[in-house]
Amino acid sequence: MSPAGSIVGLSAAELSAAIGKQQVSCVEVMTAHLDHIDRVNPAVNAIVALRPRDELLAEAAGKDRLLRDGGRQGWMHGFPHAVKDLADVAGLTSSYGLMPMVADADSLFVERIRAAGAIFIGKTNVPQLGLGSQTYNHVYGTTGNAYDPAKTAGGSSGGAAAAVALRMLPVADGSDFMGSLRNPPGWNNVYGLRPSFGRVPSAGGDQFVAQGGVEGPIARTATDLELLLRTMAGYDDRAPLSLDGFTGRAAGPTGKVAWLGDLGGYLPMEPEVLAVTRAALGHFTALGMTVDTVDELPGLGTDRLWPTWLTYRHWLAGNGVRQVHADPRLRALLKPEALFEYEGLQRLSAIDVFENAELRSRLYEGFRELFATYDYAVLPTAQVMPFDASVHWPESINGTAMPTYHRWMEVTTIGTMINAPVLAVPAGFGASGLPIGLQVIGRNHDDFGLLALAKAWESQTGAWQARLPSLLG
Repeated sequence: MSPAGSIVGLSAAELSAAIGKQQVSCVEVMTAHLDHIDRVNPAVNAIVALRPRDELLAEAAGKDRLLRDGGRQGWMHGFPHAVKDLADVAGLTSSYGLMPMVADADSLFVERIRAAGAIFIGKTNVPQLGLGSQTYNHVYGTTGNAYDPAKTAGGSSGGAAAAVALRMLPVADGSDFMGSLRNPPGWNNVYGLRPSFGRVPSAGGDQFVAQGGVEGPIARTATDLELLLRTMAGYDDRAPLSLDGFTGRAAGPTGKVAWLGDLGGYLPMEPEVLAVTRAALGHFTALGMTVDTVDELPGLGTDRLWPTWLTYRHWLAGNGVRQVHADPRLRALLKPEALFEYEGLQRLSAIDVFENAELRSRLYEGFRELFATYDYAVLPTAQVMPFDASVHWPESINGTAMPTYHRWMEVTTIGTMINAPVLAVPAGFGASGLPIGLQVIGRNHDDFGLLALAKAWESQTGAWQARLPSLLG
């Protein structure tokens, strides 16, 4: 059944307006989405730990009563929402792709989505501990791509991106360390934004060292992307490095773009990826922007990119695994990706970590100089097109061996290491019929400028509507 003209076919902004005007009831919205999930989700396994229908309809009826009494909670009032299974929702199961446990409190950004009126229907699937850009785990299984369920949806926000692309959710939250708000949106033809560090605060645990991972929005439209980001964002004193409000320029569809591409041949990339993403650069030109090719990595040099990333990743991801590794019951469940990071951590010294920070600072300075000339730096969202979902990761690209589970995603490491905001936009479809995206690195804290660019891009390309997944009919 096609979503065209139906409740699930509405954008999040349109759905919010329809609920607010009581043109549709929250019960009707919940019923439509649950019926759609029943039809579509079995093919892709994007939404997991789905709550019982009667509970969700009862909660939706309560939202309708509030609305009739003038008690609209926020723009997401009555929205069905599934949280990425790396964050907690009070009373719901969190598994982290490892072991299901019932959470006793909301994660900080979940508190904000709840306050905006959403109804939590379950979770979106992730790789174990969020490691790897392929969503599979022994708890719930593998998530398929919205455009071909036999292919991977990417990760770690694979479940979230596939669910949004297939209209099972109006919008979704995700998180990003090594491209998880960029690769899955790119492979599912939707928008994603890795915000500036601190834009979306996280409470609990270390608050001063671990700055690699961030949480952010996934959506089918640029407007919906901004609406969810504004809900998730904002200062909280439980997160002392969090940011208050939006800063930066509200850039229009003008400026200069540095196309980094494959960094002058340094990054192995499938020809289909380069063909689609290079062709998509024409949309920047159509928007009145200038595109120049920049083959060198500013400030660091390509030869140091992977070693610098690997130290950073071992340090932060390895420490996350370390806490799990200490429990013998959980240690036995860890997959090779997790053990790789843990073992890499054991080889690091404090000097290694400090020297790594100096290298990342050089990279940041290089991009600061680049942004004196250019407004954005652009690369593909992945180095390969969506691969077979039964494969854990690509072993080679164009004959070049990929020695680790994540080397094929090296293209996403740059934005993370400089803590820049990075936008993922649909780039188009390859000869395979599968989508790929562009990641757009913005100036420090210029999240708002990237959102403005997303709206211009959507107006120019109409990419989110260009080709619907065949599962939608």
